[in-house]
Amino acid sequence: MKKNILILGIETSCDETSIGIVRNGRDVLANTISSSANIQREFGGVVPEVAARKQLDYILPTLDLALKEANIEKINIDAVAVSYGPGLEGSLLVGLIAAKAISFILNIPLIGINHLEGHIFSPLPDFPELSPPFLSLLVSGGHTMIVDVEDYGVYEVLGDTLDDAAGEAFDKVAKLLGLGYPGGPIIDKMAKHGNPNAISFPRANTGKDSLDFSFSGLKTAVRLFYEKNKDNFKIEDIVASFQEAVVDTIITRVERAVKKTGKRQVVLGGGVSANSRLRTKLKELSLKLGFELYLPSLKMCTDNGAMIGVIGYYYYNKGRFSDLSLDVKSSLSL
Repeated sequence: MKKNILILGIETSCDETSIGIVRNGRDVLANTISSSANIQREFGGVVPEVAARKQLDYILPTLDLALKEANIEKINIDAVAVSYGPGLEGSLLVGLIAAKAISFILNIPLIGINHLEGHIFSPLPDFPELSPPFLSLLVSGGHTMIVDVEDYGVYEVLGDTLDDAAGEAFDKVAKLLGLGYPGGPIIDKMAKHGNPNAISFPRANTGKDSLDFSFSGLKTAVRLFYEKNKDNFKIEDIVASFQEAVVDTIITRVERAVKKTGKRQVVLGGGVSANSRLRTKLKELSLKLGFELYLPSLKMCTDNGAMIGVIGYYYYNKGRFSDLSLDVKSSLSL
């Protein structure tokens, strides 16, 4: 068997165009990201058609940059892994077509990857000792879930999003407060100057032992409060209190999941995993319950090709390949 396996990972599920090159599932040789976020900011959020058009503009230059960063030739790539869902259909199609072309021209395996799997395994390059089984807390713009990860490709979803995901709630609250896009980093920064206990926003009760998440009620509560009290409270206190409600909701369910499963490793992933308050509270919980916590580096929190290359390596070893009939699935479940 070849000693060093190089996987090219392609991630184009939303407004980031990213190519990663990963050696043996852990060594990230390149993780190049081109984003249309600045363009989307003008519209107050992601416009799918604009995102897809920019994916077309970015995909080949990003590939060239990744190969240059990794200092390798295309001929050295052993397989191409690509996220084929969930996400925006037009954006996903750009990445999938590029992956199929690379697979065909180089005569190498094509590996279809669920975008969510990428986030689950995104911390692996930073922690050589980390491997399944573990609990995954996946917190992103479209999903908030707790997953029991038994092996690569073997998952049980213990808790899922019932309505708005945490990242979606951050973006929507930021928009209604006129703070800009994307909302997560803006609120995280502003909340550092506010009092998280200034306002008692509701924490959704999805059931006594439930591990599911709901944030639509919280979003509505913030809107109603702001409409009545915007002249009486500092905006920093409002966003800090909102963020605290989101984080408390997540922490409560992680604690339940750890106690329920007995798992001693918890892995964070997804765009909201960059949130500083969530990271702090998870560290506190890990000390309280005595589990090992694995936090991805900030570059691995965003949508990126390296995370697709990571899980692609393990599927390569399993011989789990896709054929050229692979199609995108915008609402793909885990």
